[in-house]
Amino acid sequence: ADASNFGKYQLDGELARGGMGVVYKARQKGLDRHVALKMILGAAADREAARRFLQEARAAAALDHPNVVPIYDIDEIGGRPYFTMALIDGPNLRGFVDAHGVPPIPRVVALFAQVAAGVAHAHRHGIVHRDLKPANVLIDKDGRPRVTDFGLAKRSGADAHLTTTGQVVGTPAYMAPEQARDSKEVGPAADVYSLGAILYFLLTGRAPFSADSVTDLLIKVVM
Repeated sequence: ADASNFGKYQLDGELARGGMGVVYKARQKGLDRHVALKMILGAAADREAARRFLQEARAAAALDHPNVVPIYDIDEIGGRPYFTMALIDGPNLRGFVDAHGVPPIPRVVALFAQVAAGVAHAHRHGIVHRDLKPANVLIDKDGRPRVTDFGLAKRSGADAHLTTTGQVVGTPAYMAPEQARDSKEVGPAADVYSLGAILYFLLTGRAPFSADSVTDLLIKVVM
């Protein structure tokens, strides 16, 4: 079979890959539109993880806000759950700052207010992000920030800035202390902390904490 054929989608190449998931650029055949298709790796072996993933994706799909990347479709093929979302043609906040430098303060305030509005919308709908970081905020072609991976982040993948130590999942540099301690009480306040860390990044070009090892970084965050 053609490996690029995935149900009603044609996979046109990989956009990102993490510890548990991979994101493809895909074309939805019937509508002839391009989308981002996120597939969970290895979830077929764990039905409970797959069920939880689909349940949370459905909750996130109910979000409708100009600063949140919309989810279009949720399904599974051959036991592999996936969802599709709007394909945002632009960099994430990290790439944006790397390319253009730290924005002027009025631009920082405008960007940040929109990110906070998107997160507040999710919180009003009972959805906590759990992994807010510059890489999860995309800048669209109109310069508008769009938060992505809502309600899915606690099991999302690992990139260079993301780690899993035991049960600690997230990005230590932007993680709230209670999350770094693996507290069960990770709620909206953890997202508020991460928003503060993103604001710090926008103003300075770096995360609030840095260390040579993940362990040292987690200790700094907790202490």
